[in-house]
Amino acid sequence: MIISKTSIPELLIIQPNIHEDNRGYFIESYKYSEFESNGLRTDFLQQNQSESNKDVLRGLHYQLNYGQGKLVWVSHGKVMDIALDIRKDSPTFGCYESVILDDESHKRFYIPEGFAHGFYVLSEKAIFQYMCTENYHPEDEYGILWNDPDLCIKWPDGDKLVSDNDKQLPSLKEINPKNLPTFK
Repeated sequence: MIISKTSIPELLIIQPNIHEDNRGYFIESYKYSEFESNGLRTDFLQQNQSESNKDVLRGLHYQLNYGQGKLVWVSHGKVMDIALDIRKDSPTFGCYESVILDDESHKRFYIPEGFAHGFYVLSEKAIFQYMCTENYHPEDEYGILWNDPDLCIKWPDGDKLVSDNDKQLPSLKEINPKNLPTFK
């Protein structure tokens, strides 16, 4: 596996080794020893899967009191994935990283606690996988408006199918600082 840093050092792109032959391919989706030897969290408590249609936009979500680190990838289709730094006093506060995840490259995106997360579906359908370092707590769910003009996220052209809840999320500057994680 090859681990690459992004413009925000805590966000990592992980390229697993792909073993292909005339039968198909084999990859190790996650390997404890590789994560441990690279200083990454290995205590994943929950794994989720979602299926979404083309133009669906999910996010930008986070948990505050039960912060979730995530290892995300796409097992079918293609998405543009976004991680937004929302850690108070972070030198990259308000900055984001965008990564294309698909079922051809098999890239993984490692997102530690303190980041809001979302994605936009580029293919006809996408199956999105999440390994999380904390369980989902609905009472601790927060979010940031996906099209907050101050963030300048360069979403692809096209319709955006966004849930009613996500349409009501505040902009980053509207969030009370006590509802943002602390930079560690």
